[in-house]
Amino acid sequence: MKKRLLALTAFLALTLAGCGQSAQPQQEEASTPPATTEATETEVTAGYEDGLVTQVASLKGPTSMGLSALMTSENEHYEFNIYAAADEIVPLVVKGEVDIALVPANLAATLYQKTNGAIEVANINTLSVLQVVTPGDVEMSDLTALKGKTIYMTGKGTTPEASLRYLVEKNGMSWDDMTVEFKTEATEVVSALQTDPTAFAVLPEPFATVAIQQLDNRHIALSLGDEWDRVSDNGSQLVTGVTIVRKEFAEAHPAAMLQFAADAAESVAYVNGHPEGAATKIESLDIVKAPIAKLAIPRCNLVCMTGEEMRTALSGYLDALYTFDPQMIGGKLPDDAFYGA
Repeated sequence: MKKRLLALTAFLALTLAGCGQSAQPQQEEASTPPATTEATETEVTAGYEDGLVTQVASLKGPTSMGLSALMTSENEHYEFNIYAAADEIVPLVVKGEVDIALVPANLAATLYQKTNGAIEVANINTLSVLQVVTPGDVEMSDLTALKGKTIYMTGKGTTPEASLRYLVEKNGMSWDDMTVEFKTEATEVVSALQTDPTAFAVLPEPFATVAIQQLDNRHIALSLGDEWDRVSDNGSQLVTGVTIVRKEFAEAHPAAMLQFAADAAESVAYVNGHPEGAATKIESLDIVKAPIAKLAIPRCNLVCMTGEEMRTALSGYLDALYTFDPQMIGGKLPDDAFYGA
């Protein structure tokens, strides 16, 4: 597979400068100006290390889409593998066979506990991808429009349910105010919408985009991420994916980690700024077909959020999950060391 990257640990500050800018994906080592920071008393300059190939793992879906420009470049300093399920990545991180991984936010917290603090979060790479799909004539300003409705969704007992329950409560509603029907797969939700033209659904991208393209008289009426932002009173955000790094690797290769941060930020900026070109790359990686990717990218909320902004957004989100079920994040809230430097 094509090589590539993403993230950082004690050097998160670098990504702040690059995540929001549109740029072409890096092709040569010299294309990114050297960046420096201080680690203890030693100045570290971003750069590739001879003979070092960073092992990066990610999941098929939005959390891989932001790095698609890097994955399809000629950069040979990274080996990137995309997996169908998070359970495939966990043992690789634990055994040290993966250096950097893009995983669900709650899994990152669980891994932090499981490894006794051996990993840390480098950045948030994806914010909310959950959308409310409704009949085409329905407009929503908040979740109170769900009262009395039947809602199909996936994720019973997991983060989608926890997120929706949090938002329902914040809107002064009860879970019993609506009928929620859980399905095993997102494709089953799309089928249910086809059968019941009056039903609503909560779907993640890119499945929400698939639904409105395949079904007549359907549209996306509300983003759960936008709704979270509206009701949150602590700066938290609805987080889908984060980038984690093994601390041992980050400490041993600080220059490579700085370079990784710059390369990742450049890739995300390209994808957000060039959805049509990025969609072709995404399809070549067998993540999703290009026409769907092009439409879904703006709603996937691909970011490189680091530093204090990351800490505030993520810690508040994990606190909401902890309230729903402590085991969802490993049994307890992670301490400050979880959030990198």
